[in-house]
Amino acid sequence: MSIAIYCDESCHLEHDESNVMGFGAIWTPRTNVRSLSAQLRDMKRRHRAAGELKWTKVSKSKLDFYQEVVDWFFDSDALHFRALLVPNKQALDHAKFNQGSHDDFYYKMYFSMLNKILSPTEQHEIYLDIKDTRSNRKVKKLREVLCNNQYDFTGDMVARIQQARSHELELMQLTDLILGALVHRHRGIETNYGKQQVIQRIEGLYGRSLLKSSPLSSQKFNLFVWRAQ
Repeated sequence: MSIAIYCDESCHLEHDESNVMGFGAIWTPRTNVRSLSAQLRDMKRRHRAAGELKWTKVSKSKLDFYQEVVDWFFDSDALHFRALLVPNKQALDHAKFNQGSHDDFYYKMYFSMLNKILSPTEQHEIYLDIKDTRSNRKVKKLREVLCNNQYDFTGDMVARIQQARSHELELMQLTDLILGALVHRHRGIETNYGKQQVIQRIEGLYGRSLLKSSPLSSQKFNLFVWRAQ
């Protein structure tokens, strides 16, 4: 079976307005991608929600649309989500643990997030939301590390890992929405009514607090809250 994995990150820069960093991925069998993408486009059309599905666009006026998207995700057996949250970037000691590099830490977290999704018996296509023009080398390194960790020295397990533009991939947009809600929940800041309701909808359907890690066995919605040691 071939698995498609659509990744996104939030507040990944070392110095930005948020002390919370998040990494997320939607994954599904490759054979489901076309139909799932069409379903999401149909929801956009019915709700007149043109353009890219993004957490930053969530508002009260389109609340029905965003809640339907969340319900659709939880109802679909083919869709799965995993996220890794770093709740306090200020506690990181890059000099001691990451060769002084925030970028090294960034890819370690990507590795930790993806490593629990990959299976040595399946092929995977991994798509990363494009952020800059300097990360091609590190994307190649990430593929190498992921394969070697599973003793897949031929590279067959990760058939493809590449950067992509989220506006071109519907399921990457879904990652943005759910991950954005998680990061917002961990930041604990005031937000608009629409975003509050979407966060509550996700937490209610998930059935657990979004502030705590889920059991590793959770396949539908898996969340790991990383703590600096």
